[in-house]
Amino acid sequence: MKRILLSILLLLAVFVLVTPAHAFLINRGMDTLGNRLIYDDDLDITWYDFSNAATSWQNQVAWASGLSVVFGSTTYDDWRLPMTVNGPYVWSYDGTTSYGYNNTSSEMGHLFYTELGNLGRYGTNGIQQPGWGLSNKGDFQHLMPVDYWSGTLSSAGANVSWHFDFGPISSGRQDIGAWSNSWSALAVRSGDVATATSVPEPTTVALLGIGLAGIAGYGVRRRRQLR
Repeated sequence: MKRILLSILLLLAVFVLVTPAHAFLINRGMDTLGNRLIYDDDLDITWYDFSNAATSWQNQVAWASGLSVVFGSTTYDDWRLPMTVNGPYVWSYDGTTSYGYNNTSSEMGHLFYTELGNLGRYGTNGIQQPGWGLSNKGDFQHLMPVDYWSGTLSSAGANVSWHFDFGPISSGRQDIGAWSNSWSALAVRSGDVATATSVPEPTTVALLGIGLAGIAGYGVRRRRQLR
């Protein structure tokens, strides 16, 4: 009996170690203004579900850094604009450079493509693909099909920063723009705002249940055989 129990526990441990973790967007609830806080457990960042009206890059940086969000009994004031990898200004369709489509290395690119599962206007082969655009917003209520500023400066020129297009014309494209351009902004912070402890993956829980049920069944059969 002990050997069987030990074997099952070892199998469960191996399964947990080799099973890849799944990335999720988790709605943590609303702040005192009614805006959602959505956690990305893949990048370990929390999105503030509010689109600030279009304005210059400097104004958007000031807005995000000055944002104060009351959630539960805690005030969070460590917000910023999303980050982008400042790669060379070289075009690509396959996401291998910072400029172009299908780039998931930036926080907004990861949100658009990986977490929400949207398609850019052009596929990795450079051909326009059906179904492209911001068709899936997940739990976001205020994510809009517009251009959003990144907080990352570009080395391609002075007073230039990266931005990501969620919009209807160049949806999924990452590009640079002068600070004087008027684009919207999303705020994000590092870490999670939840205080609850994490729960096991559903698959792990199911396997554990199967294992325990097997042990219980074995015990019943053994007792019957010994009578």
